[in-house]
Amino acid sequence: MEPETTPEAYLRIVEAALLAATAPLPVSELRRLFDDDPGPDLVRRLLDTLRAEWFDANRGVELVQLASGWRFQTRPEYQVYLDRLKEEKPPRYSRAVMETLAIIAYRQPVTRGDIEDIRGVTVSPNVLKALESRGWVDVVGHRDTPGRPALFATTRRFLDDMGLRSLTELPALTEIERIMDLVDVSQTEPAATPAPEEEV
Repeated sequence: MEPETTPEAYLRIVEAALLAATAPLPVSELRRLFDDDPGPDLVRRLLDTLRAEWFDANRGVELVQLASGWRFQTRPEYQVYLDRLKEEKPPRYSRAVMETLAIIAYRQPVTRGDIEDIRGVTVSPNVLKALESRGWVDVVGHRDTPGRPALFATTRRFLDDMGLRSLTELPALTEIERIMDLVDVSQTEPAATPAPEEEV
């Protein structure tokens, strides 16, 4: 039996869809929940109401808008506890991979040659493959120069995984540099043996 089509019922239908979804849902998808299309404005108002409801209830989960749509996610302050339940540790990437990702994110679209000019070293194909296999980087075209080198840019998945709606929400470069310095300090490899570019 379908719920009545009252404003409260609309709200709970959208809430149920978002809680059941395995990926962020855009407004266009949420409109498909109903026989009669409520239109984008009503769906956005419902989303704003839901976000406020969950925020005001001070729950461990919040409704957020990302690049590819809306989703419920754990509040950042509780993630440290959930990490204790994970069987597998998240993948750790080398400095080469993280520097390459930062260059692509802040300078996109860029070629491999652009990345090498900025980093001052040759970029291993494995570094770019690691970013592509993660779904964070993709080829978006080719530069109109001899050899037509591929142009790399970040993807919507990159934004979603970083909890961002758009590239304008990227942290300042100075913050990225600070994080990279912390990564260096936490590494246990001897200073005399720098990590090879192939390491991902």
